Amino acid sequence: MADYAKTAAGVLAGVGGEDNVTSLVHCATRLRFVLKDESKADAATVKAVPGVITVAQAGGQYQVVIGNDVPEVFAEIGKISRVGGGQDSAPAEGPKGNLFNRFISMISAIFTPALWTLAGTGLLKAFLSAAATFGWIDATSSTYVVLYALSDAFINFLPMVLSITAARYFKANEWTSLAIAGALVYPTIVAANGAPGLTFFGIPFTMVSYVSSVIPIIIIVWLQSHAEKLLYAKLPGAIRRFVTPMIVVLIAVPLVFVVIGPISDLLSRGVGGAVSWVWDVAPWAGGAIMGGLWQVFVIFGLHWGLVPVFQVEFQTTGQILLLGPVFAAVLAQAGAVAGVWVRARNKNLKSLAAPATLSGFLAGITEPAIYGINLPLKRPFAFGVAGGALGGAIIALGGVFSKAFVVPSGLAITALLGNGNMVMLGLGLLVAIVLPFALVVIVGFKEPADDAAPAAVPVAANDVTVLAPVDGTVIALNEVADAAFADGALGQGVAIQPRSGAVYAPFAGTVVAAFPTGHAFGLRHADGTEVLIHIGLDTVRLGGAHFSVKVAAGQQVAAGDLLVEFDGDAIEKAGYDLTTPVIVTNPDLYPAIADAASGPIAHGEPLFTAVSVDSVAATK
Repeated sequence: MADYAKTAAGVLAGVGGEDNVTSLVHCATRLRFVLKDESKADAATVKAVPGVITVAQAGGQYQVVIGNDVPEVFAEIGKISRVGGGQDSAPAEGPKGNLFNRFISMISAIFTPALWTLAGTGLLKAFLSAAATFGWIDATSSTYVVLYALSDAFINFLPMVLSITAARYFKANEWTSLAIAGALVYPTIVAANGAPGLTFFGIPFTMVSYVSSVIPIIIIVWLQSHAEKLLYAKLPGAIRRFVTPMIVVLIAVPLVFVVIGPISDLLSRGVGGAVSWVWDVAPWAGGAIMGGLWQVFVIFGLHWGLVPVFQVEFQTTGQILLLGPVFAAVLAQAGAVAGVWVRARNKNLKSLAAPATLSGFLAGITEPAIYGINLPLKRPFAFGVAGGALGGAIIALGGVFSKAFVVPSGLAITALLGNGNMVMLGLGLLVAIVLPFALVVIVGFKEPADDAAPAAVPVAANDVTVLAPVDGTVIALNEVADAAFADGALGQGVAIQPRSGAVYAPFAGTVVAAFPTGHAFGLRHADGTEVLIHIGLDTVRLGGAHFSVKVAAGQQVAAGDLLVEFDGDAIEKAGYDLTTPVIVTNPDLYPAIADAASGPIAHGEPLFTAVSVDSVAATK
């Protein structure tokens, strides 16, 4: 079972501690930090934390990719720090960087809190639409009316939803924002859409639809935040708390109706018209671009910039043509990682590919596949891009669209059923999945060396089995965020990311070094093997705090004897990486290791074999 608390503590320490965090929100798969000083964040340390897939820096954010478990890790960070304060917390200060980065950061922060509910109700609406299309439910029944209302209400009143998230982002009064949004979707206002001869104190205006709209509420809440600062500074304290919202609402709502709404409606129609034009003139090109580049956008976190475009297209046309090819992009990467699952001989690679395949196909969560497998192996990712582009082009040629915003996945395909040419949809999805799968299986990829490759060295009688001294997860030594250990300068071995606070003797022998600080121990086996256990990185600076040493130098120990206890949570909260290297320190007698373990391990289980110089000589 995943240790979310450990992941949270490791990530927070790796980004420089909570004092280095300006804000934190999360999306479907990522923790999105805005850091005060990104130079204080150590990407290698963060990547080494159990549960972290990778790190990306884009859109003015320091993004830690977690996968499906990101809400749990986010919640744990909130328990151990003042960071976050809620999924939709606003940054303490605006994101830095160019305008594009700031725009991406803003869109991410405003849409993220509502994304899963938007996707979930959208999926329900897609299922309902499919049920009505195939005659499984009577569209004139009261049951259908109830189901349609509960599936459509959230997106219908989207301005009210975004008024809350935008207010938190721009630091405006969210209840005043909600009052403004409520006026935009008030029944009599909705009924006035398109009515002729409308005026406000003699000023003529055109009423447009604000149902499901995005742009007007974001703009007006931004203006509201500035107006409130000005009014709070100028009005007397006795009246400003109720006069400020009165003035803001009185000015903001007419401003939307007279100016912002009509202008944003023109922009929205322009976007919707542009999408329709591309799909009319060269639909294959639009589909190929969306299908081929969507996952590239995901890598850099830039896909958020397209979320409001989807919504604008839906608001103006009642359908989302752009979303169809994205299904091809997602399922193509799932098809590629399925090919890796079938083709790979490396057991660890297979074990990673299996859940990544299921996650990609069923839930549309492709980060584990992309970062963990396809992108590092290069060819599978390229094949996935090719499959997504070709499949997306075919789907677009079929005029396939969605009538609801959903997260593209196998389960959400119902959102596309009955909308466009279904033969082209089936062909496009088939090509998107089968092409990269077949290319991966047939062409192959450069498979990483198996973790147990050092076992080629024969184990002799004087070779020594070193047991795991602590419960945790084994990682390669070159993944340790300390060059002295990572490059093998201090000796060969592995490292363990602990999940418990006790360290035990890895074999029977003598304690040759027991640092009073408790952070490191040296032991010598009866056959001469010398092993160093270094608990955490740079933890000597703690001066013994959070460590309780149980042995002394010169003491004889049996395998499994307790050497030290430590408070891992306190150490990590102090900003230290708990990664624990276990290395052989006398390479003149034991120059290699074999049978190195990987993945989860419990203390007392075989960790690696220290290979003697005699065994090495025997292979030459």
